[in-house]
Order: sequence, then C-alpha cells, then structure tokens
Amino acid sequence: MAFQHFVEEIQVLGKDLVDKVKSLIHEGNVQRVIVKDESGHTFLEIPVTLAAVGVIIAPLLAALGAISALVAKFTIVVVRNEPENQ
Repeated sequence: MAFQHFVEEIQVLGKDLVDKVKSLIHEGNVQRVIVKDESGHTFLEIPVTLAAVGVIIAPLLAALGAISALVAKFTIVVVRNEPENQ
C-alpha cells in the first residue's frame, strides 16, 4: 500500500499548545509536528516516528510548556501519512 503526505496547519493559543501536541503525537498517522510562532519562525520540529519513545517526548513537551508562556498564538504544522486512494 502506498502512502502520500499531506500537511495541515492548526492555530492554537499558548495555553493549549502542549495538550494539542500531546494529542497529535498519540495519533497513528502523524509523521512530523512543527511548532511556529505568529511570524512563522519555527520553534520546534518533532519527528513523531522518533518521538514515540517516551524518553524523548518528556523534555520536548517541557520545552514547549516554557515556550508557550512567552508567545500568545502558535501555528502547528502537521505532516500526516494517508493511504493513497487507488
């Protein structure tokens, strides 16, 4: 079965950032999560295939918590794998 990538952008407030990233990481079809600020600067890029190990996730989420206190709005760019329709 072949897969294709598609990208979606989600706008969240700083207070909701960590919870939203946690829920995205637990989804099965997410390949990469990129967190950007209002100006488009990338704060954090998480390859979810590597972040599936709990040891890697905890420090990343702690960093996100600290960053979310500094910026009001974020854009989360989600790269997903979806099966190609044949």
